[in-house]
Amino acid sequence: MRSEHISLNGQSFFVRSWGDASQPPLLMLHGFPEYGGAWSDLAERLSDRFHCVAPDQRGYGQSWAPPGVKNYAIAQLVSDMVALIDRLGGRVTLLGHDWGAAVAYGITTYFPDRIERLIIGNGVHPVPFQRELAAGGAQSEASEYIAVLRAEGSEDRLSADGFSRLKRLFSAKMSFDWMSPEIEAQYITEWSRPGRLHAMLNWYRASPLVVARPGEPITYLPPLPEDRLHVRCPHLLLWGMRDKALQYSSTDGLEHFAEDLMRVTFDDADHWLFHQIPEACAASIRDWCPT
Repeated sequence: MRSEHISLNGQSFFVRSWGDASQPPLLMLHGFPEYGGAWSDLAERLSDRFHCVAPDQRGYGQSWAPPGVKNYAIAQLVSDMVALIDRLGGRVTLLGHDWGAAVAYGITTYFPDRIERLIIGNGVHPVPFQRELAAGGAQSEASEYIAVLRAEGSEDRLSADGFSRLKRLFSAKMSFDWMSPEIEAQYITEWSRPGRLHAMLNWYRASPLVVARPGEPITYLPPLPEDRLHVRCPHLLLWGMRDKALQYSSTDGLEHFAEDLMRVTFDDADHWLFHQIPEACAASIRDWCPT
């Protein structure tokens, strides 16, 4: 693994990479509350096939973390990664998880010429996800934590007592066997950087997604530009079926937005599938991607 600070749109970003830079680039986008180093297990298994590149995204780890909610709008998060893609030659295979999936869908739909193939692991397209969030059903209930994260001062509450509440949220109702004391210490190091947790939570505060109360569906939503949100490249969806944060039903109808879609599900994994079953995930990616 190599690491470096680079400039993207005039700001400093920290990037890790694995494999030979002459290989096809695989850009790996983490979610909340992770950082670029979270891809290590998977990247090591794919570095013979790809030049694996994993940035700390804006507000995370050692990358630029500007103050203010307005700096975490999806368009700005996408702009950062498009600048990185241009540094990598202008076209990549793109992999996103959780919030990284939201950025990946944004790049793929608005900058389709930059993306060779799209891989998503337990992440959701904005249209089916907003539908489920507004329905007042299982996904609305599973996403009640979003209001907690958006609340003023949540960073203070989540960081108290050695980040005990953030760790509970991270592992809620899902397997955490992969989190060794050494890995936990690495996460705490990243969360403890000045201003980082506040910046990470600003991703939620800047999001326009509307979450219904369980049992109280929302019947009117601001319209999404559905005609602009189509994935025109081959798309692989990997899904750990034990995920308690994202319901698999939030991917219903994805085929309408991604005609060339392949789904692979794992009954023995949850939201943290890339930590729990990296070998199986790597095998699925290898089988799907042409040599």
